[in-house]
Amino acid sequence: MIERYSRPDMAKIWTLHSQYASWLRVELAVVEAQAEMGLIPTAETQEILAKAAFDEARIAEIEKTVGHDVIAFVTSVEESVGPAARFLHFGLTSSDVLDTALALRLLSAGDIILADLQALKATLKKRAYETKDLPIIGRSHGIHAEPTTFGLKLATFYAEFSRAEARLLAAMEEMRHGQISGPVGDYSAESLSPELEERALAKLGLKPTPVSSQIVARDSHAFFFQTLALLVTSAERLAVEIRLLARTEVAEVEEPFGRGQKGSSAMPHKKNPILAENVTGLARVVRGLAQASLESVVLWHERDISHSAAERIVAPQATGLTDFLLFRLNGLVAGLVVKKEAMAKNLALTHGLYNSQEVLLALCRKGLSRVEAYGLVQKQALLAAEGRGDFMWLLVNDPDLRAHLSVEEIEGIFKPERFYRWTDAIFRRLFESYGEGNSPLSPQD
Repeated sequence: MIERYSRPDMAKIWTLHSQYASWLRVELAVVEAQAEMGLIPTAETQEILAKAAFDEARIAEIEKTVGHDVIAFVTSVEESVGPAARFLHFGLTSSDVLDTALALRLLSAGDIILADLQALKATLKKRAYETKDLPIIGRSHGIHAEPTTFGLKLATFYAEFSRAEARLLAAMEEMRHGQISGPVGDYSAESLSPELEERALAKLGLKPTPVSSQIVARDSHAFFFQTLALLVTSAERLAVEIRLLARTEVAEVEEPFGRGQKGSSAMPHKKNPILAENVTGLARVVRGLAQASLESVVLWHERDISHSAAERIVAPQATGLTDFLLFRLNGLVAGLVVKKEAMAKNLALTHGLYNSQEVLLALCRKGLSRVEAYGLVQKQALLAAEGRGDFMWLLVNDPDLRAHLSVEEIEGIFKPERFYRWTDAIFRRLFESYGEGNSPLSPQD
């Protein structure tokens, strides 16, 4: 893992020590299950469970000779146990240990990412309620559309991350499988059976994959990493929104800027959206790693090891970067400076042009066809866009349009509250949809 983009709890999962510790957990769970079923002697079992340990330096030394990391690991553990270790790795193939242990580590990584995601959702919910009634111009194609509120903007991201949470939970559940099924998945050794597999995996909090070859099929892993890729893409969408709103010409939000922080080596005035840009950059990498996980689904026959090298990179990097960027994004949202004055200024830029749809609809209600109404409204809207006058003033002074709408009716359309009258209902529906109630505070708050 890249230290700059790693957080301690996640990094710990992917250390070499953690890898060997997870392998040992699997080996000992199998020993216990085999002993319970009378497949290995009790005395030797107790000795294995009491003495089993590994030495990282010794494993590295053995691997130089044997060229096989699992054999080197098992040999090191055998040396710590003594003669009783003949019942260690009894009937197993390497992938029984590797795939089951990988599931354990991915689930631990998933728990961290899930906590990150839930923390981000709580922050978004809090900020959404804070700005629920704060008007901001909505934009489509980057062009002013109609007003919305900044809180509603944030609410769309809350909903997206709620869907991401459901997908992550589903992907983790699919990863909650291991295998203890032998060289080609048919329990050929007398010391293995489906019952033994269930017993051993249950000790680890896992379930057997219904059928395996020499490995757990990699489509489950690809699903997990594709879920992370989609999650960070949602994170990037939020980061890009912040970047767009932070541009000098817009200036509706600003990243938190610490005391003593500097934005540019050349220009002292700069306050750049570096946190959001960092999220964008890391999201690109996670998506690339997810592509490698797709390639790893396609293996020869019962298996080859073309997936192995890729997974040693993909698993720690994809989970580590996802953890880091979610944590960074949460801090960015929590500290985001919301500039109300700039939002109000930008709302006024087009002199009421955002009311054009309602004028169109009012004309349709008076009996005009949509084509006729559109033409009347667009004529004055284009003049207003060119700076030829306030939009409402142009409408009031258009005799063709005034033949259908009175001054009072036109003025009645230009009331901003109509854009926000359903905000409370939308918030209520959103948070009730995800079972969280219509409260600005989450349980952890």
